[in-house]
Amino acid sequence: DNNGNKILASKSCSLTPSLLAVAFLSSFGSSMLYGYNLAVVNSPAQYIKQFYNQTIVARNGTSQNDEALTLFYSVTVSVFAIGGMIGSLMVGMLVTRFGRKGTLVRITYLVFIAGALMGFSRMFASPEMIITGRFITGLHSGISLSVVPMYLGEIAPKNLRGFLGLVPSIFICLGVFVAQILGLHELLGKEEHWPLFLSLVVIPTTIQLMLLPWFPESPRYLLIEKKNVHATITGEDGVNIQAEIEEMQEEQRSMSSVETVSVIGLLRDRSVRWQVITVVVVNIGMQLSGIDAIWFYTNAIFENAGIPLPEIQYTTVGTGAIEVIAGCIGCFTIERLGRKPLMIGGFTFMGICCAGITLSLLFQVHYISVACVVGIIAGFCIGPAGVPFLMTAELFKQSHRPAAYIVAGCLNWMSNFTVGFVFPFLQMSAGAYCYLVFFGVCMAVAVYVFFIIPETKNKTFVEISQMFAAMNGTLEEESTELGHNLKLTKMNGYGAIDMENGVIEKNK
Repeated sequence: DNNGNKILASKSCSLTPSLLAVAFLSSFGSSMLYGYNLAVVNSPAQYIKQFYNQTIVARNGTSQNDEALTLFYSVTVSVFAIGGMIGSLMVGMLVTRFGRKGTLVRITYLVFIAGALMGFSRMFASPEMIITGRFITGLHSGISLSVVPMYLGEIAPKNLRGFLGLVPSIFICLGVFVAQILGLHELLGKEEHWPLFLSLVVIPTTIQLMLLPWFPESPRYLLIEKKNVHATITGEDGVNIQAEIEEMQEEQRSMSSVETVSVIGLLRDRSVRWQVITVVVVNIGMQLSGIDAIWFYTNAIFENAGIPLPEIQYTTVGTGAIEVIAGCIGCFTIERLGRKPLMIGGFTFMGICCAGITLSLLFQVHYISVACVVGIIAGFCIGPAGVPFLMTAELFKQSHRPAAYIVAGCLNWMSNFTVGFVFPFLQMSAGAYCYLVFFGVCMAVAVYVFFIIPETKNKTFVEISQMFAAMNGTLEEESTELGHNLKLTKMNGYGAIDMENGVIEKNK
């Protein structure tokens, strides 16, 4: 750029090793931790309760009843969602100040603090350290769940945005699967190992902290917001990044301002009305689809189906493997099928399986309920698990994207917490019919996606915005030209941008 910084770029139509590496690395140290922390407290639940009781006896001389211990454990589980909701509210401020990659690097320190608190909690006989550690891991997950898809959506070429956008959902499923495997009694599912089990989150974070700083920041953030492009994705000699630069320039010209829009500004902006409604519908629908209730009550459903208690843990691991496989299917088919088919198919299949659980409970056909549980998990991981995060990146331009992720993340975590709190009461009042509520939500979201949301496969951010312009009743207006145009020159075999000249030249 005009400060002498070199710019490295990838081909706009191919998946380079560097692009794949940054997608895997950012997801490995962030998204996978979210899945791991969802499942890590299930296996050692009884040991954590025993630790709480022993600590309270040592402090007060009196033992706690089962209701009090269940309350303590419920706080331990639910405080993760509270931390996540608070973290999601911080996303806009962090990504605007530190960038996408910069935010991911900086929040790794939260995981080290949380891992230390949970790992040494038994040594210091402090249940408060576990609860605080869970809150901090939730804070990290609330931030990273929005920042990772935002980062990957901005660095990915339009023809690979869907594939890279679903990589985090694969790692979420992988995190759940790893926690289920390590939680087996033969591994870390023993009383003496639960502090280590909780603190293993520091391992992937350490790897991410060592390697991620060497990868580039989002070029859209650097060019459009900071006007100071340092680097994009490293590529081969002779690549042509002219199309990518022109696309970013077009996006910048189409915005009335490069300033980041606040959440209030986003909600008041008539030009993105249907995009905001879409984000609200798909993110609330993702959590109210019943997936959280299924995950929470999987063991009880399997037990009612007649599976022997010692074998339930292995059956649960099997569902984790199905999650990973389904996530991979969605990731490798999204660029061929598109976003809408995965969303419509996933929600429809989940709805049918929710109705199937109701029927199986009414007619006492328990093996059908097991199949429906597996079907709900598979349907969720194929599309609804990852596409809403990807769509949040695709439906908004650079100036509106951070605020959109704040709205999406906050709704996501609030809905997650609501399902966990309300479902037991819903189950007591409605019995087997409670799953029909999830059936209704799934089918309603599928209908909304079918009739309202346009297909965004292989479209630029500006093209997607123009598709929504007619729905919003607005016209796309060109903003004033940049004060400094860009010129692409050759520097050490790669493309370089010169801010002082008025044309764009491609690499020669």
